[in-house]
Amino acid sequence: MEEKPANAPSTPAQAPAAPSNQGPSRPAMQFSGFLAEIVEINNKVKTGMYGEVYQVTCRILEGKDKGRIIRRNEIGPIKVGDVIRLPDTSREAREIKVK
Repeated sequence: MEEKPANAPSTPAQAPAAPSNQGPSRPAMQFSGFLAEIVEINNKVKTGMYGEVYQVTCRILEGKDKGRIIRRNEIGPIKVGDVIRLPDTSREAREIKVK
């Protein structure tokens, strides 16, 4: 009977799984748009039917408007410092007045 070292696995090593034949591989998705960094979140103002949309101030990081600061409405969990991708930099959200 052979003795096994204490740190040896108890089951034999398995060969890596063969690649599956699920059809031709797709190329990686190409995202268009411009990167922007969240600078400020206006916590006083939430919009949308259920209050799920935040109004944020963001700084454009690339493109012809690099360095410009604009106001946008963003959905979902966000925090200051997050980098988002904007489809365009020409649209800016109107300021929401709290009554």
